[in-house]
Amino acid sequence: MGTGQKIQSSNGRAEGRQWLAILDFGSQYTQLIARRVRELGVYARIFPPQIDPLQLTNSHLKGIILSGGPASIYEENAPRLPSFLLNGNLPILGICYGLHLLTQAFGGQVKRGPKREYGRAMLKIKRGSRLLNGIREGSLVWMSHGDRLTSLPPGFEATGSTSNAPYAVIEARERKVYGVQFHPEVAHTEQGRRILKNFLYSICGCSGGWTARSFIPEAIDKIREGVREGGVVCGVSGGVDSTVMAVLLKKALGERAGLLLVENGLMRKGEVEGILETYDALGLEVKLVDAQRLFLKRLQGVEDPEEKRKQIGHSFIEVFEEEAKKVGAEFLAQGTLYPDLVESRSAFGGPSAVIKSHHNVGGLPPQMSLKLVEPLKELFKDEVRKVGRELGLPEKVLLRHPFPGPGLAVRIIGEVTEERLRMLREADAIFIAELKKRGYYQRVWQAFAVLLPLRSVGVMGDYRTYERTIALRAVTSRDGMTADWAKLPDGLLRAVSSRIINEVEGINRVVYDISSKPPSTIEWE
Repeated sequence: MGTGQKIQSSNGRAEGRQWLAILDFGSQYTQLIARRVRELGVYARIFPPQIDPLQLTNSHLKGIILSGGPASIYEENAPRLPSFLLNGNLPILGICYGLHLLTQAFGGQVKRGPKREYGRAMLKIKRGSRLLNGIREGSLVWMSHGDRLTSLPPGFEATGSTSNAPYAVIEARERKVYGVQFHPEVAHTEQGRRILKNFLYSICGCSGGWTARSFIPEAIDKIREGVREGGVVCGVSGGVDSTVMAVLLKKALGERAGLLLVENGLMRKGEVEGILETYDALGLEVKLVDAQRLFLKRLQGVEDPEEKRKQIGHSFIEVFEEEAKKVGAEFLAQGTLYPDLVESRSAFGGPSAVIKSHHNVGGLPPQMSLKLVEPLKELFKDEVRKVGRELGLPEKVLLRHPFPGPGLAVRIIGEVTEERLRMLREADAIFIAELKKRGYYQRVWQAFAVLLPLRSVGVMGDYRTYERTIALRAVTSRDGMTADWAKLPDGLLRAVSSRIINEVEGINRVVYDISSKPPSTIEWE
C-alpha cells in the first residue's frame, strides 16, 4: 500500500468551509501567500499548476491566487497557465509571474525589462481601484522580477504604477481578473495585508471564519470518518505538534488510539523522561519503545542530510509497523504540518525547489502497510499552537521550542556517532539551560546547538588542543516560514561559550550563527 493512502479527502477541506486556491508557479514565497490569507480568516491551500479542474469545482471556493516564480514566461519549460481558468467566473489575482501569465493569456505583452528590479518601490495609485482601495499613495511595495508588462490586454486598465513598472497593478473588473507586479504577501510591502484583504473580502466576497476553534470539531469529525474501525498507532515526541495530534486522536477515537514514544538515540539530554512526565500529567498513557540500536546502525557511515532523513523515516516506519502488528492497528498518525508538505513538495508536485525532505513526508518508504492519518497537515506551526491553547494544553507544551523529527542527527554535520551525540547533547543542554536561567528561552522561536565537522587548534591549561566546534543558533519568528537571528546579550553568549568549552570534553571553540531565513534555513540540515 502506497504512502499516498490517507484518510483526508484529496484537498483537505471540510464541506461548507469557504476557501481559496493558490497555484504554485515556483515562488519561495508561495507558502507566505497561504499564511497571509489564513491570517485574514480565510482557509487557503496550495496546488500545482497542472491541477485537475475537478479539484476547483467546489461551490465554496471563492477565488484563486497565482503565485510568483523564478521563470520567464518565454522559457521553453516554464510553468503555464491552466486553460480552464480563462473560462471560469471566479476572481483571480496574479502575483508577479502570475501577472505575466494572465497578461499573456488575455492578449497583452510581457518583455524582458532593461534591468532586473529587486527591492522596494513606491506605488502610485489611480483612483477607483477595487484592489487598492484604502491603500496610501506612495506606499512601499516589494519588487522581484526580470520581465515586465509593456502593453495591457484588451479590457484591462492600469490602476497602480512605480517608476520602473508602469503597469504595476492591473484590473479587469468584468472578468474579475487582477494582477500585481510586486509581492503583497511579504512584510516589506507596507500595505500588502490590506491589498490581500481587499481581494478576499471586497472582490471574492469571503465572510471569514477560519479559526483554530473552528478547526477542532472539523478535525475530530474527519478522524472519525476516516478511521471507522480498527486502531491507530500515534508517534509522539513531546512537542506541540504531536501532543495536539494525540489529544485530538484521543477525543475522536478514545482507546483505539495508542500513543508511542520511540527512543531513537537522537533525542536531547533528559528528554525521554521529561516527555513521559508531561504526558502522565495530561492523563495520556504512552508506550516507550527503545530502538536506539536500530537507528544508530542505519545512520552508520551516512553523511548526506537527505539520506539521513530517509534512513530515519524508514526506521520510524519499521518500528511503527512492528508495534501496529502487536495490537492489530491499521493506521499510523503523524504530526505532519503544512510547511512540512510545502518544503518537501511531495504533496504538491509543483515547480518550487525541494528545501529538505521531512522524515515524515519525503523520508517515508515508497511502500508501507499502514494507512496515514495526518490531522494537522492543514496547519502552520503557530496555528497548531492556537489549536493547542483551545484544547487546554499547558504553556509548558505550547511554548516548547520546535525540534526536528530526525532529532540531533540533522544537527550533527556529517556522520552520526555516539561520541558526537554525547558532545552535542551536553552543549545543547547548556545553551538551553542558560537561556531559561536568564529569561530568554521564550523570547526566541527556536534555539539549539550544532556540531560542526571541523577541528581547530586551541589552548587549555598550557596544552595544545585540536578539537571540535559548536555553532549556536537562535532565531525569532512567527511561524517558522521566515526567521531572523536573535540578538542575544553578549553576557549570555559569553557564559554559554565558557561553559561549553570548560564542561564538554572534545569542544574547544563556539561560534554564533547570524544568518536569517531566507536565504538560510533555520536548521543546518
